[in-house]
Amino acid sequence: MRDAVIVEAVRTPIGKGKPNGALAHVHPVELLAHTLRTLVERSGVDPALIDDVIGGTVDQVGEQAMNTTRYAVLSAGFPESVPATTVDRQCGSSQQAVHFAAQGVLSGAYDLVVACGVESMSRVPMWSNVPAGKDPFGPGVAERYPEGLVPQGVSAELIAAKWSIGRERMDEFAVSSHLKAAKAWEGGLFDAEVAPLEGVTRDECVRPGSTPEILAGLKPAYYDPAVAERFPQIEWNVTAGNASPINDGASAVLITSSETAARLGLRPLARLHSFAVTGSDPLLMLTGVIPATEKVLRRASLTLGDIDLFEVNEAFSSVVLAWRQETGADLARVNVHGGAIALGHPLGASGTRLTTTLVHAMRERGARYALQTMCEAGGLANAMVLERV
Repeated sequence: MRDAVIVEAVRTPIGKGKPNGALAHVHPVELLAHTLRTLVERSGVDPALIDDVIGGTVDQVGEQAMNTTRYAVLSAGFPESVPATTVDRQCGSSQQAVHFAAQGVLSGAYDLVVACGVESMSRVPMWSNVPAGKDPFGPGVAERYPEGLVPQGVSAELIAAKWSIGRERMDEFAVSSHLKAAKAWEGGLFDAEVAPLEGVTRDECVRPGSTPEILAGLKPAYYDPAVAERFPQIEWNVTAGNASPINDGASAVLITSSETAARLGLRPLARLHSFAVTGSDPLLMLTGVIPATEKVLRRASLTLGDIDLFEVNEAFSSVVLAWRQETGADLARVNVHGGAIALGHPLGASGTRLTTTLVHAMRERGARYALQTMCEAGGLANAMVLERV
């Protein structure tokens, strides 16, 4: 039976998604092209052998329209014969690209495939794909949810209220993310995964001096009087400090079978063991990581105790802390090199960014099994289990 393995994984440094961000001057196609070039350079593969490139991008408009992944392939100098497509599963877009790529290898449809993602939130702001006055949901959704859905920040507040997660816990978790990321950078643990770009060598949002006292001074980010009246249980504890920032970045992983890897002289970093995707309440929106974790462990015939490392996307502190309360996972094994609160969350790039960080952390720590899961807008979540080869 065929398997699917990751043989290389790279990412750009992550910049602030603002006009003055370190990567704001770089077109999103070029961000992704940089990771694709680096991926083949580091692996030594002939890009002509790549069967497909599957990329994730969330806001597919403006400079991220027209199948961004295809033009990144061309900009990277790959042969014109290498195809590409761009997918959208919101924040999990490039993790879904990994799932599709691996499933293609497992089925025999692919021998060598790239999963990747990009988002330039400085150049293509969030929600810029929805023109003012337009409804992206339609009348059927409005009828099913007559009181209306809410933005992700309000969902994060509802999660904090439902799981009784207070401001202090969320801020402490955020600080730990920054401290772990800073320690990983100082220890050289990101060197193998990061591809410096135009003089940018480090993630721009990591704050080694972050403290609970500093974060305690930040104001609520999503307070709205009408929403407060509708949801009186909300305490308004989500801030810019305990949520992920907006960012620019790209990432990519190279996936093949063990047989093809041996034939091409490639060294597998990890085997893609099991996959799951699930839907959840679109009002709470971000809780799908809980059933997705349960589902992928069941498919893998593993228990939580078998997992050595976890990557749970830090869209908001409350999401990871609610996941932890429900699963009982050891936070010491979660996002061990820091998470999105510190490193950043360039939407379409985050899935393969997490995978890139995870496979390198597995090798550095000698982990046998690792689990990655991401919450996604609309009430969705992806999860997968990786195994050391």
